[in-house]
Amino acid sequence: MAYVGEEPPGYEPEPTSLPMADPGTLEDLVPDTVLDGARHGGLTLRAASVRGDSARYRGEVRRDALLTARFGVGDRALVLVAVATGARATPEGQRAAAAACRWIGQAVGRSAARLAEDIREGRRADLRAGLQRLTDRSLGRLRAAAADEDHGPGGERASLRCLLLPADPECRTRVFFGVGEGGLHRLRDGDWQDLEPRPVGPAAATLDLGISTPPSPYEPAPAPPREPFRFRTCVARPGDRLLMSAAGLAEPLGDEPALRAHLARRWAAPEPPGLADFLADVQVRVKGYADDRTAVAVWEA
Repeated sequence: MAYVGEEPPGYEPEPTSLPMADPGTLEDLVPDTVLDGARHGGLTLRAASVRGDSARYRGEVRRDALLTARFGVGDRALVLVAVATGARATPEGQRAAAAACRWIGQAVGRSAARLAEDIREGRRADLRAGLQRLTDRSLGRLRAAAADEDHGPGGERASLRCLLLPADPECRTRVFFGVGEGGLHRLRDGDWQDLEPRPVGPAAATLDLGISTPPSPYEPAPAPPREPFRFRTCVARPGDRLLMSAAGLAEPLGDEPALRAHLARRWAAPEPPGLADFLADVQVRVKGYADDRTAVAVWEA
């Protein structure tokens, strides 16, 4: 398997140990790799989620989750791609990630016609407000479910990053929204552009003055601050490649110039890669980065 950098990673390049299975909860088994793709209007979609080298070695489950869904038909269709990552410190992390993708998918699906219209008409403020509402509700359900099942700390947490892609070839607007870590990049004319939006909302405006406040014996411990909402729209040009990734790929992409150069060369061809080739690109290894890799890429005709 290909790698970039001066030295190969220390882990083996292929899966070793399967995660431990419970015969009573076989529905919770997660495959090592998920791969998907589609073509609608002027865009081609490629999506992959791969268990990290560290998890493969330790026999742990992939914590990233991936959802691809089309709502509607023809030029009125709206494609949603959602990527979530569960908390590392809890065995419930993958369940939380899968639930976050499922619930945002249900929420977007019920509002797909209105969202598609807002995108076509350029109603950016309505989109931001509506998608933040849907995201808050979906992650609120996640916190409520975790509380009901008495999961440990972190069991209710998951990053969630989504793309909305209209199938209408006359509409070139692409919408990103979500919470948590990851990356949003665009490859245009051979150069990578960082499109990661600044967080919006109350959590983004919090000012830490470095003054510690002793805990009160009369009040429960405060809940950890919620992740701020992130939102961005961009208008695609012919030949653009838009890449949304979870932190496991966003971090080496930001830190390792050789990886950026490798993917820029690989994706310079006019035609998008096939599914197998895209999977190979996502799995290019970098020493020191062994987390799950999940990426969604959009090629513009």
